[in-house]
Amino acid sequence: MKAMVLAAGQGTRLRPLTDSQPKALVPVGGRPMIEYSLLLLRHYGIRDIVINLHHHGEQIENRLADGSQLGLQISYSIEPELLDTGGGLLKAKPFLQNDTFIVINTDVLIDLHLDELLEFHQKQRAAATLVLRPDRDADRYGSMDIDERDRICRFLDTRMPMQSPGPVRKLMFTGVQVLEPTVFDYMDSETGAHKFSTTRQTYPRMLADGQLLYGFCFDGFWQDLGTAERIQQAEHSLNEGGIRLHYL
Repeated sequence: MKAMVLAAGQGTRLRPLTDSQPKALVPVGGRPMIEYSLLLLRHYGIRDIVINLHHHGEQIENRLADGSQLGLQISYSIEPELLDTGGGLLKAKPFLQNDTFIVINTDVLIDLHLDELLEFHQKQRAAATLVLRPDRDADRYGSMDIDERDRICRFLDTRMPMQSPGPVRKLMFTGVQVLEPTVFDYMDSETGAHKFSTTRQTYPRMLADGQLLYGFCFDGFWQDLGTAERIQQAEHSLNEGGIRLHYL
């Protein structure tokens, strides 16, 4: 299995830390932020990884090289202009298009058991499975709805043509997902300069076409690393809060 780590963002919320370095290399608990995602993948035997690059991307490439020092095989997808999640995936299509693959945001710290996620994805025969979590601020940051069967029925503020007849749960996306190559069938006809969002454009189109998209409910340790304050929270959890990531 292959994976993609999304690391092209400019890290504007982390300035001035990201004025002269990419967000992916900002240290968290004594190691570059991106290393957590890479080590999680490696723990489950996923070693063939592509990383998309934009803001100070050459520093990431210089630091990680071909990944061999971490026991990985790393390739790079260079984005001269930011392509958002959908455009970034579409550009990396030649690397990912042959089988099930995992996508992880670089600014996520999560104690997720990938084997359980993949088992769920395969059992549901899903085209896409997004790892979702409960959060009291879900509406503030953008929620997604799942029905009683864990099928996704709403993405952010995009409502589907057919709503679930039963109760739904509002959850937040963690930045981890499992995708089938089918997703690319709903990207090639995207309009614009290939800059588009999967959650706002691609996935709603897939649902409207009857594709199976599921939410994998996760209530374990998760921390967004998008701001200096949240990095401090993560470091406190790791150093003093008793959190131990099982893949380290």
